[in-house]
Amino acid sequence: MERGAVFAGLHSNHLLSPLSSRASASTLSPSPLADGRHFCPPLLKLPSQSHFASYSNKQHFSSSIHVASPTSNATSESADIDWDNLGFGFMPTDYMYVMKCSQGENFSEGQLLRFGNIELNPSAGILNYGQGLFEGLKAYRKHDRNILLFRPEENAMRLRMGAERMCMPSPTVEQFVEAVRETVLANEKWIPPPGKGSMYIRPLLMGSGAVLGLAPAPEYTFLIYVSPVGNYFKEGLAPINLVVETEMHRATPGGTGGVKTIGNYAAEGAFCVRRSKKWLLIHCESAEYGDSCSSFRSVRIAEISLGPSARLWLVLKAQSAAKAKGYSDVLYLDSVHKRFLEEVSSCNVFVVKGNVISTPAIKGTILPGITRKSIIDVARSQGFQVEERMVPVEELLDADEVFCTGTAVVISPVGSITYIGKRVSYGSSGVGLVSQQLYSALTRLQMGLTEDTMDWILELK
Repeated sequence: MERGAVFAGLHSNHLLSPLSSRASASTLSPSPLADGRHFCPPLLKLPSQSHFASYSNKQHFSSSIHVASPTSNATSESADIDWDNLGFGFMPTDYMYVMKCSQGENFSEGQLLRFGNIELNPSAGILNYGQGLFEGLKAYRKHDRNILLFRPEENAMRLRMGAERMCMPSPTVEQFVEAVRETVLANEKWIPPPGKGSMYIRPLLMGSGAVLGLAPAPEYTFLIYVSPVGNYFKEGLAPINLVVETEMHRATPGGTGGVKTIGNYAAEGAFCVRRSKKWLLIHCESAEYGDSCSSFRSVRIAEISLGPSARLWLVLKAQSAAKAKGYSDVLYLDSVHKRFLEEVSSCNVFVVKGNVISTPAIKGTILPGITRKSIIDVARSQGFQVEERMVPVEELLDADEVFCTGTAVVISPVGSITYIGKRVSYGSSGVGLVSQQLYSALTRLQMGLTEDTMDWILELK
């Protein structure tokens, strides 16, 4: 759930220097056929109960890694930040990690570079055809100053799954986790003190090579940058108010709704035009919510510098209309029956009734959230019956609680949902007991305040 992280422009002028690629052929990358066309591997078949295979830190990595930061004094100094007033937004740090790979090869050596702007050919695959993926995870600081990563291998496996779907080579799980580790330690001074927030980690995989015709890019860049962020809820959990969208849909069967591709977050949204060194953010202005877009207006003019994090925030048309009417976000239904719950704009949804917690099953149109997967396991360990199935929208009307899950918020309780004009509220405060219980359990685990019986935490010393 990323709704609070609006990225500001960058001011650094460092450019991304090319890296050499020294590796053999990759089975994940698309390869040219004899007639010049390109072969794209089929989508991975996912098991019904788990969206990736299980992965153990103890089997593949030491639970505690001792390493020196590239900045010699990183462990003794802290960034000059008012941690008590740190918001959930982008803040430039010191280093970013970059690794390149040519089509038909494997990712090999990467390196840390000073954080700054990157150069892309105007014909880059990411710019012309949206061939790109991103991930999001967090690092936390403990009171003993050790650093905790929460399930980074899950993000690595999800990126690999998305890369196969998008005809892209991808780093191995080990390469991904090592790159995250190096980036976090290089920027250690930017990690907030315990209880003040976390370090948000953003890996990107993009087609950076120039391609004019519709085909996979000839070169790919894997990049990681980080930013300190405050706690999403400063004063404890705060409920959100959702509206069910009945006409527009975030994903369709056979599409890319089940992978974290960049294009999923720009569909049916705003667009930007440049005018005299300034960018105008344009969005649809319709007479009624759900109408087709008949007119547009500019809503903001801002000078920006296209840095690695300056992905223009393209707010979904439905989300913009909902917020204009006072709702926090949109809950989407499936595109076939227009009856079963799918996702909120950028997070998974759960419905609570008694001791049963229900959530839409992963079936290709729903992103397999890592927080979602973790909440399911935590809930089952606490005695709840968790059902992953098709959830009819009518069940919202009789639910005890509803909550959403995502990296940024962990859990976001839902105070009310409006469906075809009917508003249903949950509890007097909007924060149910189950939501609070699961939020506390998972966040305490993420911050190292309880024992990690799940083998989910990778600790850096």
